[in-house]
Amino acid sequence: MKRLILEVSLKPFRDLSDAGIAATAREIVRQWGSLIRDAETLSFMLWTAEGSEILDYNGKAHWDDEIDWGRWIGIANGPWRKEPHQILHTWRWPYCEKPAVLTYERLATLVRIVKEEAGKATGKPVTIGTVFDPGPEFAESSFKYARHKEISSGATMGEGKWVNCTRPLSGDTRPYVGFPGGIPDGTPFGLFLGRQSQHFLTDLGFDYIWFSNGFAFALAAWNVTGEVFDGKHFDTTNAPRVRETILQFWKDFRKECPLFPIETRGSNLSTGMDLSAHASPVRDIYEGGFNLTAPVNSPWAALNGDYGLELIGWLSHIAELPENASGRSAVPFRFYIHDPWWANSPWLDRYGREPNDIYLPLSVCRIDGDGTVTRPGSVAMLTIDDSYGNMPEVVPNEVTPHVQQALRDFPDAPGLVTWIYPFDEYHEWTFAKDGRRVNEVFFGDWFLRAAVNQGFPLNTAVSTGNFAKAKAANPALFDGTLLVSPAPDAGSALAGLLVAHLEKGGSVLLYGPLRHADPLLLDLLGLKCGAPLSGVLDFHTTLPADSLGEGAFAGKLHLRALTSGGGAEELLPASAGSEVLAEVARDEERRAFSLLRALPGGGKLGWVRGALAEEIDPHQMLPVRDDAREWFSSERLMRSILEKFGTVLRFNKPSPETVDPLILAARCRNGWFFSGFSPSTNVQLRWRFPEGVPVPVGCDVLMEKNDGKGPNLGTLNPARAWHRECRVFVEQKEGGEVGCREKFQGAVDVRRRLLVTGLKDATVTFLHDTDLGTPVRFQEEQPYLGIGKEIPGTTAGHRTVAHHVTGPLLISW
Repeated sequence: MKRLILEVSLKPFRDLSDAGIAATAREIVRQWGSLIRDAETLSFMLWTAEGSEILDYNGKAHWDDEIDWGRWIGIANGPWRKEPHQILHTWRWPYCEKPAVLTYERLATLVRIVKEEAGKATGKPVTIGTVFDPGPEFAESSFKYARHKEISSGATMGEGKWVNCTRPLSGDTRPYVGFPGGIPDGTPFGLFLGRQSQHFLTDLGFDYIWFSNGFAFALAAWNVTGEVFDGKHFDTTNAPRVRETILQFWKDFRKECPLFPIETRGSNLSTGMDLSAHASPVRDIYEGGFNLTAPVNSPWAALNGDYGLELIGWLSHIAELPENASGRSAVPFRFYIHDPWWANSPWLDRYGREPNDIYLPLSVCRIDGDGTVTRPGSVAMLTIDDSYGNMPEVVPNEVTPHVQQALRDFPDAPGLVTWIYPFDEYHEWTFAKDGRRVNEVFFGDWFLRAAVNQGFPLNTAVSTGNFAKAKAANPALFDGTLLVSPAPDAGSALAGLLVAHLEKGGSVLLYGPLRHADPLLLDLLGLKCGAPLSGVLDFHTTLPADSLGEGAFAGKLHLRALTSGGGAEELLPASAGSEVLAEVARDEERRAFSLLRALPGGGKLGWVRGALAEEIDPHQMLPVRDDAREWFSSERLMRSILEKFGTVLRFNKPSPETVDPLILAARCRNGWFFSGFSPSTNVQLRWRFPEGVPVPVGCDVLMEKNDGKGPNLGTLNPARAWHRECRVFVEQKEGGEVGCREKFQGAVDVRRRLLVTGLKDATVTFLHDTDLGTPVRFQEEQPYLGIGKEIPGTTAGHRTVAHHVTGPLLISW
């Protein structure tokens, strides 16, 4: 780990004397000592308030001025209304009986002492950052909501409660450190914030600033609707203006605050979602030379369980990375353990002490242009204190081992599925003069978010530009992964690369509309476009479905052309070369909805048209899911079609509306590392990989007796949150329970042993651990590690395969 960031409010610093500050700093370092030892550098991000202490700052001559700091539980800024049940979003309470009085002098002293004490205790470089947040949540702000209401025009948390980074300030005569004569009328907010930040950060000893909650990426982030999309129409007329005004904020800020690094939260959404709703110019910000770090993964999944949105959003934000003073930006990871404002501690309550939001995001990775996996450059803990200023030691004790394990198992190669993300194309389509393809930008990311939420195992992303570079640097890099992409445009470089990949035996899965697709790919699929169908359509598929305890999946879907990139216009293929896997119809009109083409050289090309099975409600932040009892969710086809590429992931569910598990399949040290989250623990996983049924370490898989009608499958009962290494794959006709356990070494020439039980005339494939590199032995296992005779196996590359194995098998290396 390059850098550990401990985010903390000032609530734990109840005693603001020098001795009290030092004692709290030492306690923080003691609690997090194990994780700190793994890091090269240590940072603290202080949630002093929400940035108004920067806006109000009037220099060292006024260090005795009091700061309205974040001493509240509940909404810090009114208007308030007291509800019978003390609802936190309508009222506020002080976090303790007598909160300390904070001045600029005490804050500067706190920054200095925390740096000194943490540096002495750890021997590591220590930096401290501060925050600017656009909303009303954390501390009372007379600047944003009384003196300069003109900048708080956004309605994200109520009308007139969200700072718009592009709004100019009205004049006032109050002195500020950067404007001793007051603010001239019409002063750009970026210029004011930049100049104030430069003085504040320098004078108080801060090292960087954090732009919180989507600030400076959009005028008002978070919602599915915005300046481009109102829920009923897309209109990109104002998109160029929005882009230029946001970029002007960055230019103004950097003119006044040129050197301090900027770290960013970004929005809760994805690049494509923010572009198609808010005209958020992510690429221009990245390429603007603004010395910033890419956004972290959103903590919103802790609040609403939408892990697909967190993962798709993060992958889309890090597919490309901005340049900063250190070169290419690091990939930042953030984990939500406590909330200092809203009386919840996600690790203890929302997550229920389950590590799903550690292992899921730390199973996803991005591929750089040189073909390497980019490891996380920082790990942040939001926050190490709760709403009452407590720092319960149980949290670092429980969280630390999971973070350490996830980092040890972080992917080092593309996973089962690799997303070729159209980072550049989405920007070009959004800001094009006609804007006619912005609905495709909207559809693409929302569709894949829903697919991931329904078990599509996407864990790897590479931008279109980096894919071409990585393919040139390492032609075999993507041979073992399924490449997933919107259909590339006619004549595009990506189309040629995908066709070449297919001709060499590779696998490609396209999704979305094909009206602009390259003719070579259309010819391979055997498809042409006709008149579009939309609305309520009959649906049929030959792909195997999940098993249901009661009910059935619907036979119709609602294809909303507005949010699905248009209607279904792909005509059924005339030739027999393509296998139609799904189709939609209205009366006599039929359209292809999914198909597969197997090529002579072993390559496979699949396609899923897809439709967003969600309604847009302008009063809701996110789209509203269609009722699964009435409508088919076509996003599920992305998981179902994997069977045509050799991977089976099916669920046994109580009913159609039972929420699907999430599953990610990452590669590390030549093994598979599965991470999952089951909102319902009544769902079983039935699965198979090309090598056989996976039998993860520490798990038992119920092998189904092969009736000759389909592939061998195994059934696993996953926990709510799980993370398992898998190196053993089993193929056998007989049913029964097959297990894999870690076994003690029992010999000085052995590093690890696995015991596989329940084998019946089985073929066993073992994937070597490339970190250890020692010879692999297959042997019979006798009671109490009585080593039996060797079982012959064939080794090719980094795998060993043994046939006709019966009884317990000991695998040693």
